[in-house]
Amino acid sequence: MAGKILISTAYLPPVEYFSLVSGADKIIFEKEENYLKQTFRNRCYILSAHGPQLLSVPVYLGSSHKTPIKEIRIDYSKRWQQIHLRAMQASYNSSPYFEFYFEKIEKVISDSLEYLLDLNTELTEAILEILNIERRLSYTTSFEPADNKAYDHRYRITPKKQSSFAEKKYLQVFDTTAGFVPRLSIIDLIFNTGPEACSYL
Repeated sequence: MAGKILISTAYLPPVEYFSLVSGADKIIFEKEENYLKQTFRNRCYILSAHGPQLLSVPVYLGSSHKTPIKEIRIDYSKRWQQIHLRAMQASYNSSPYFEFYFEKIEKVISDSLEYLLDLNTELTEAILEILNIERRLSYTTSFEPADNKAYDHRYRITPKKQSSFAEKKYLQVFDTTAGFVPRLSIIDLIFNTGPEACSYL
């Protein structure tokens, strides 16, 4: 097992993210960086009958748009909770393990936490519990620019560019029509493979 990893906060991020987390014994979440739009920090992809579907958590941004991630507040005027939960139900209600794990995810999303960082952390903790992974979680206390350190993964997992991560294939709900779709949220793996999810990381 590797030592520590430095990683961005993320909303129900892809399997690759949890593969890194499972391989480290200490996880440090970046909370001092400025918020970056159009990243996994506030979005994820699930698999619908029509292909990958984007789920995005709406947030308030400061006038300068240089707001620390720890200060990013969630915008509840958009009714995003209902949209996300209904989308998950529509996509995964027929998956083998949906009924076993959805309630845990639903509880966190329905909790109406004020800050994105808190939402992401609680969801990450819930996912780690589902995966039976026990890890030490902590936060940065100051911001350090990225300089290609091996343990720094803050800007390596992004929807904007391809990843070299070799994701193992598993049976997905809509596998017969779309073929295997990689880089989906960890919930796709969990709802489809259940207790075996950790072995795919």
